[in-house]
Amino acid sequence: MKNKGRAVTLAGIVINLALGILYTWSIFKGAIKSSIERGGEGAFNWDPSTINDPYATCCLVFAFSMILAGKCQDKLGPRVTALIGGVLVGTGFIWISQTTEYVNWIIGFGVLVGTGIGFGYSSATPPALKWFPPQKAGMIAGLVVSGFGLASVYIAPLAKYFLGIWTLQQSMLFFGVSFIFVVCGASLLLVNPPAGYKPPPPKPREVRLEDVLKFESFFSDHFPDSDKGGTASGSIITGRDMTPSQMMTTINFYMLWLIYLVGAGAGLMVIGSVAGMAKASMGESAFLVVAVMAIGNAGGRIIAGVLTDKIGPTITMIIMLLFQAVLMFAAIPIVGAENASPLLLVLLATFIGFNYGTNLSLFPLFTKSLWGLKNFGTNYGIVFTAWGVGGFIMSRLSQMLTAGTGSYSSSFAIAGVLLILGIMLTLILQTRISKKANV
Repeated sequence: MKNKGRAVTLAGIVINLALGILYTWSIFKGAIKSSIERGGEGAFNWDPSTINDPYATCCLVFAFSMILAGKCQDKLGPRVTALIGGVLVGTGFIWISQTTEYVNWIIGFGVLVGTGIGFGYSSATPPALKWFPPQKAGMIAGLVVSGFGLASVYIAPLAKYFLGIWTLQQSMLFFGVSFIFVVCGASLLLVNPPAGYKPPPPKPREVRLEDVLKFESFFSDHFPDSDKGGTASGSIITGRDMTPSQMMTTINFYMLWLIYLVGAGAGLMVIGSVAGMAKASMGESAFLVVAVMAIGNAGGRIIAGVLTDKIGPTITMIIMLLFQAVLMFAAIPIVGAENASPLLLVLLATFIGFNYGTNLSLFPLFTKSLWGLKNFGTNYGIVFTAWGVGGFIMSRLSQMLTAGTGSYSSSFAIAGVLLILGIMLTLILQTRISKKANV
């Protein structure tokens, strides 16, 4: 049984390593932009302000398809759900490999790939969590979703290499065929544990958490439950199982949804344009920023999961949102500099990716802890729509502002302010949870 849980976790990571090609969009976007500027027969004939639209649409469709995918995962199981996802992603890439038309890219990359990613992504984490005790939920969730973030580490240089020897369409065809085999193959290993299975409890800790995390006492007045440790909920009091309709009647749902929109939207805005941001100072090596950012993205998912198991998701979220806000304001002079430092750009992208990645570990745990595991697939699918709406709004807004002003400054400033508002909402949410727990 122990090895079975590991196999399911590994399969989830592999699936996400393929689906994470979404984070390599800025490289494809650069190829489309070059084609528009070059012109000629067979070139992309798009308005420059619309170049991010397939990516923004993909984020939106990905998020909303998670609702249907969650139901599919709950009723048909993770194997069938991931299989559908693999076929859709592959079909979408094959579709866009045959065209340069804007509408077809919206349908192929935006709708088909977005839906496929939603189905594949939603099927990877739930079965892995069911094989392990709650005390390891943060770590397991972080490991599985880290694959999605790490994908660009190999896809970015691979895409850059292919674009040097092939056309963009030929590259898309390669990815389409490859991901059908990879995702569908890995899906065969995704299984839920048998009925009545109870994960073995972890060994008792030998070192008390407060001896290691001295700063925890600073939060004790506002986060009285954060010193409990040993649970995935941390500072969240685990609630009763709720149906999606019951969840959506709570104020906590809408507050959590808005926080997710802000946290994810800021990161997706940068991810969708990071190669373009770095091209002025790094030239053809700008793809390295995408790859390095992916390492930060994956690291954030794992570290946030482990840290959440220790000090609770609320404290972790506040730290990450604050760090991300500081980075957004710091990005204005760094990216806008006439001779931007490549080292500063790489560090900036890495830490922005790190903070963004924490969202993908934190919000599933918030959802599970507040509204239970029984309807987790569907419930998190609804919560995850905030990720898509945030990505769509921030990516679309950023591209419009950049096309109109030639600068990313306005985008970073808006994102920074929204992140500060997200911190305020998180504090209010925690206060509501604490009051309910003390009733």
